[in-house]
Amino acid sequence: MARQLNLDTVWQNFWKEEYLREKMLRCEWYRKYGLLVRAKQKAKVAARLPLKLPTLTPKARVSPPPVPKAVPAKPPSPVSEAPFQTEMYPVLPATRALLYEGISHDSQGRYHYLNTRKLDVPEKRYLFPVTTNFTYGWQLGTPAKQELASCKMCHIESFFRKNGAFSMLDPRDLAL
Repeated sequence: MARQLNLDTVWQNFWKEEYLREKMLRCEWYRKYGLLVRAKQKAKVAARLPLKLPTLTPKARVSPPPVPKAVPAKPPSPVSEAPFQTEMYPVLPATRALLYEGISHDSQGRYHYLNTRKLDVPEKRYLFPVTTNFTYGWQLGTPAKQELASCKMCHIESFFRKNGAFSMLDPRDLAL
């Protein structure tokens, strides 16, 4: 039996557009966050390099150098130091302290810490959206509370069809 390929020009155009849209999303994310990610990766690599200590050689006694006259000392510039950046904001000390209180089996410790951390919105936890899936929930705001209709007839009228399929309602079919 021959296999049917349901690829006509409409499907081909659909998949081409999907591919191009994904490609544009990747390019946009890279343009927006590429430098930050690259700097973070360089900082990680620099942190992994072994620290080379200079060899100490015995020194002969040397007289102290002459002190220069009234040269103002410049404070070190903060730009020269590259702090190690992460994807997430630092955790509050009170939240971090939850890690060390009790054990997860008793709904304390790591379990309580993770549940507390989960309650924060992503904008308060992460510096930027790490994946494209983050963009769906990024900066949504507070959820709006929806009022539920408590009218029983509203439920019955919206549940059953209006075209006569259930023209005669049996009382046993209603959930009271």
